Amino acid sequence: MSFSRRNFLVGLSSLALAACQGTSSTPSRQTASIAQGLPVDLRPTPNGAYDAWVASFRGRALGAGISETTLNAAFRNTGYLPGVIKRDRNQTEFTRTLEDYLSIAASDERIAKGKAAFARHGSTLRNLEQSYGVDAEIICAIWGLESYYGERKGDIPVISATSTLAFDGRRGSFYEKQLIAALKILQNGDISVDRMTGSWAGAMGHTQFIPTSYQAFAVDYTGDGRRDIWSDDPSDALASTAAYLQRNGWTRGVSWGRELRPGESAGRVIQPQAGGPRFGVTGNFSAIKRYNNSDSYAIGVGHLADRIAGGGPLRTAFPPDQYGLIKDDRISLQSRLTARGFDTGGADGVLGPKSKAAIADYQRSRGLQPTGDPSQALLASLA
Repeated sequence: MSFSRRNFLVGLSSLALAACQGTSSTPSRQTASIAQGLPVDLRPTPNGAYDAWVASFRGRALGAGISETTLNAAFRNTGYLPGVIKRDRNQTEFTRTLEDYLSIAASDERIAKGKAAFARHGSTLRNLEQSYGVDAEIICAIWGLESYYGERKGDIPVISATSTLAFDGRRGSFYEKQLIAALKILQNGDISVDRMTGSWAGAMGHTQFIPTSYQAFAVDYTGDGRRDIWSDDPSDALASTAAYLQRNGWTRGVSWGRELRPGESAGRVIQPQAGGPRFGVTGNFSAIKRYNNSDSYAIGVGHLADRIAGGGPLRTAFPPDQYGLIKDDRISLQSRLTARGFDTGGADGVLGPKSKAAIADYQRSRGLQPTGDPSQALLASLA
């Protein structure tokens, strides 16, 4: 659904513009402004093969029930986005430990923002719990993981992103379906083309629905005739998430699961990280995984929901990492490196690419092999 967990609008080049009769190659002030705020590789780039693909796609879109008016409006200010292909190609299979994942998914800041968001929208969330049977805190937690409570919804034009990926062909059939679905959303009047933005992969709105999921599950909770998951008011998006979970097996009144005490058993037990916490999970855990098929994601949603509701941190400590460091050690390492001028990008205990680069720079400054690997000796040298 997500991934996120994320755009642009300027002109198609001549061949595709010719296919979309009656359009103009001059971008509006608004779309030009959007493009200027994006990285260069997420602004449209001339590509004759893409233009030819759009011209051929037009007939398939008409056959799928998309009107010429919708096509002309949708493709007026779209184009090939090389940065979308770059991001698609460079998806690393980097697997975080559950400890690292939860350090991000249920960080102190995300918990605090979640409690504040729940306080602002508690009435809506509780009403959704009554209507759909999905715990209000679970809905809020998904919102927090997918877009940081609406702060990071994505600003890449969905028509440009999905058409670029459909043209590219690596998953062409999937993304052409997403493009057709996006065009139908526009045709239905739920959103205007300049506001239909999302992630580089086409996931949209507060809770990052792909277009086909939007078609299947989006809800007009506010009753204004539009299913507006992009609005500053998150009500439609939160209701859509509740509807998604309900229709994917959520059982009213049942928890997602819980951390187990040492030796305690449950019907279904998982332990994603050896030596770390064990969890007893329910069918609602599986319902969350329909949103994102990852145990870590589902635990992240469940644990963040528990923390938003006032619960405490996990009781079971995680074991030292492969370098013999526990989380507090890693936080100290990041803090000490940053204090020495080697910026790690924060001290959260998660040694990502920026922390590894800072370690390598520090090692290099001391005449050591710049492996980027931490160690207890490295930590002691920074004391």
